Amino acid sequence: MTASYRVDLDAFSRNLHRVREAVAPAAHMLVVKDDAYAHGLERLVAHAFAQGVRWFGAFDVVTGAAVRAVVGPEARIFVWLIGGADDLAAGIAADLDLGVGDEALLDDLAGLTVDGVARIHLKIDTGLHRNGIRPERWGEALDHTAALVARGRAELEGIWSHISEASDADDDEARAVFLAARESARVAGLDPRFSHLAASAAGFARGEFREDLVRVGAFSYGIRPAGGPDEASLGIEPIAALVATVTDVDAAGVRLDVGSLHGLPSTLAGRFDVDTPAGPRRVEAITPVSVSVAPWPGAAPGDEVIVFGRGSRNSATDLAELIDTIGEEIALRVSPAVSRRYVSS
Repeated sequence: MTASYRVDLDAFSRNLHRVREAVAPAAHMLVVKDDAYAHGLERLVAHAFAQGVRWFGAFDVVTGAAVRAVVGPEARIFVWLIGGADDLAAGIAADLDLGVGDEALLDDLAGLTVDGVARIHLKIDTGLHRNGIRPERWGEALDHTAALVARGRAELEGIWSHISEASDADDDEARAVFLAARESARVAGLDPRFSHLAASAAGFARGEFREDLVRVGAFSYGIRPAGGPDEASLGIEPIAALVATVTDVDAAGVRLDVGSLHGLPSTLAGRFDVDTPAGPRRVEAITPVSVSVAPWPGAAPGDEVIVFGRGSRNSATDLAELIDTIGEEIALRVSPAVSRRYVSS
């Protein structure tokens, strides 16, 4: 048996329920970028749709089109990495909501000759500088958007932004910029149907940031923030476990096949334990496809060991904190080449 990534769909359902409860009355936009945070896009999207999720954040147009193929016409799918006119045309064809954070995209949209009306969400840069239209250019962007709306080329569906979540004070300043930008849009005769500013952490902790939609990815999969509250405090649970198999045993140690991990950071070697049938053992070496663990009596090829995640002593974020990164960084190391096994708890 080779390594597998075991995904508990019932745990995913419980997390979706918890997110919905935490961000209400705003709607949960489930972020599914990076193959649903490496959990498997098609299966997770289909499951979430069956659980009542109707907004998906798909990052780019290719992913958005893949989500559309799974859910059909009833869901809204928001994408925000848009490369230019070709992406805009493809996004319109796939019936996607398009996040526009660059005035050049408004020029590209004006020049399109394709059928269909673009549903755009205009992004204000509130200080994070993760694209977005600068406040001093906001008036010009609104004028341009109004002209596109008048031509029947676009509908302004939303105003949105990212925040840093570095401190409450920084986020309060960002929110003030956001609210001013939205008011300017309304004064200009553009009345967006949706506002969205918060992601996982602010969506849970700060009610005033929830607006109409909250973009929640990591928490939905049970990945807590590094340096933040634990899973129990948030009411979420990891939904996946990397299950490795013993391939070789000798006096020097036990080697586990972990499949392809795009290089689980070798700096984690010697810094964490895994549970074995004989109790915890230290991970002593890491390669891109294997892990070496301190030996234990009775170890045999075919034995299974959970390296991290659900049911183990370390979550993705536990490992991330050891090397000063975030849980998503560890979770995304699990290659699509590793088999996904979907189970119910």
